Amino acid sequence: MDLKKINNVYFIGIGGIGMSALARYFKLIHKNVAGYDKTETPLTQELTAIGVAIHYEDSLQSVPSDYRNAADTLVVYTPAVPGDHQEYKYFVNAGFEVRKRSEVLGLITENTFCLAVAGTHGKTTTSCILAHLLKETGTPLTAFLGGISEDFDSNFLFEGNEYSVVEADEFDRSFLRLSPNVACITSMDADHLDIYGDVGELRKSFREFAERLKPGGKLFVRNGLPIPGITYGIEDDSDYCIRNIKIEHGTYIFDLGTPEATLTGVKFNKPGRHNLLNGLVAFAMAVQTGSPTNRLAEALGTFKGVQRRFSYKIKTDDFIFIDDYAHHPTEIDAIYDAISEMHPNKKVLAVFQPHLFSRTKDFADAFAESLSKFDGILLLDIYPAREKPMEGISSEWLLGKIKNPNKKLVSKADLLQEIKEQNPQVLITLGAGDIGLEISKIKKELEHAY
Repeated sequence: MDLKKINNVYFIGIGGIGMSALARYFKLIHKNVAGYDKTETPLTQELTAIGVAIHYEDSLQSVPSDYRNAADTLVVYTPAVPGDHQEYKYFVNAGFEVRKRSEVLGLITENTFCLAVAGTHGKTTTSCILAHLLKETGTPLTAFLGGISEDFDSNFLFEGNEYSVVEADEFDRSFLRLSPNVACITSMDADHLDIYGDVGELRKSFREFAERLKPGGKLFVRNGLPIPGITYGIEDDSDYCIRNIKIEHGTYIFDLGTPEATLTGVKFNKPGRHNLLNGLVAFAMAVQTGSPTNRLAEALGTFKGVQRRFSYKIKTDDFIFIDDYAHHPTEIDAIYDAISEMHPNKKVLAVFQPHLFSRTKDFADAFAESLSKFDGILLLDIYPAREKPMEGISSEWLLGKIKNPNKKLVSKADLLQEIKEQNPQVLITLGAGDIGLEISKIKKELEHAY
């Protein structure tokens, strides 16, 4: 497919974080862009503000007439769209060019020097750090991000089209549409078992991804993962390694060892050893573009962060409010460790919204173990996303597995009052669902209380 011959691009599920970045790209290169989504969100509002026509009802009558010409219209959809979606069925049956988001991303990046970030955890933070490092060193890049970078206030960055930074998403095996020059694998923990069935199939797909590197390409892997590559780690024998870590005023200061040299006094401001690893592999990947290592190290120290990734919403001597996208037990463990390291001996209340019935079912015992570590747990109902309810799988069922006397199932309507009654020193909100829409309300209310 020749994207140059396409005049109109129509998105089904345009409000998704990855889809909206693509929509911004096509708008930037002067294509006509429109789309559908279930609900209006800040992302769709921002797209509307730049001239993208969006509607919220699955209706053929709502599709602008300009987008009904199969000869010059590309239709992009997300795998989360159900097969019985009316607009989707129309475009497929009418002979339109209908492609998954991942396929289009592959087409856009195939003629660039592509840097792809894969892994069951850490993709968004790592790709945002990588985009920041390359921007700071003057690299002409386009970045498609899975979160809102606090450095760009966007999930899309355009500084040129010679290089590209993308997230290589394992969901639905999407990352097998990419052919990167440089890639990394941050983790290969069991996830998306509704797609893969078991962890063996998941790991097989990561090996297939590694084989998609362009000739002469380089793969970076976290030390210990069962896949060959250039290794990175903390206080070990990795090719790229962080050593001699100190914490001063909430900032990490450390030595960064590369195969050629050791950089001393490097700074990084995002809490958590998992974030240190994300920063390290972003640095290692950026080195492959030829950017000077000393400038890349300086840029590590100025990275602000990603919305909903260990984001401080309130930070005073008396009270701390952190928000994070964590929706897997491994991610929750990493958050707990980061809080314990940065804010030791404080009373921590966790608010968690489980994401997907299938994930809750598959990892219920691990979720219970991870959540039990906090001083208190408030559990919201499961966010279904693309799924139908499963019999017997509920937040109440999960709550019963948590071994902690200070646990409670709450509604969103009662959440603020319950938080106030618990009076924590540290509040952490966790989850990948619509809990993110509650954060500004919680912050506004609690700012006045402390």
